[in-house]
Amino acid sequence: MKQIILAKRYAKAIFSLGKEQKKVEAYAKALNAIAGLFKDEKLGLEDALVNPMYPLEARHKVMAKVAKSAKADKTMTTFLDLLVEKKRVDVLPEIAAAVQEMLDSEENISHGSVTSAIKLDKALLGKIQATLEKITGNKVILETQVDPSIIGGIVAKVGDLVLDGSIRTQLNGLKESIKGRE
Repeated sequence: MKQIILAKRYAKAIFSLGKEQKKVEAYAKALNAIAGLFKDEKLGLEDALVNPMYPLEARHKVMAKVAKSAKADKTMTTFLDLLVEKKRVDVLPEIAAAVQEMLDSEENISHGSVTSAIKLDKALLGKIQATLEKITGNKVILETQVDPSIIGGIVAKVGDLVLDGSIRTQLNGLKESIKGRE
């Protein structure tokens, strides 16, 4: 929990700087690219930047190369160096997620998921997306999942909104209704 609060503070700072310089999208893109590199265990980037066994100067050099590969400007590079200096590089993926969340919120974009028993075609998915956009008032970006255990129908989630039209849920409701009558 402490890490998330810390990440949100750093995210708020870089987001504010990005807004001032009109580079929020570029900063979000750079942070997401670096977070993607961070997650790739084959690269060993996280270890190289977080492990205290490596000298601070070496970690700064690694971060400088990472910043260059992510096409980060001077402000973003300074921000990344600050994370190294303060030994906060381990929260970089959370910072990237928080900045993206702030950017999406500012642009009225919501992320959601649709779970169905079978793969949905693009036309039906488009109708579901349009309906969810109408309900939420935001542009909705959907991820799809297939889960045969819901038997049929769909379960759509956007933020706190959950629309469960699955046959499994309807059968469970029927089962509870019958149990209540006994």
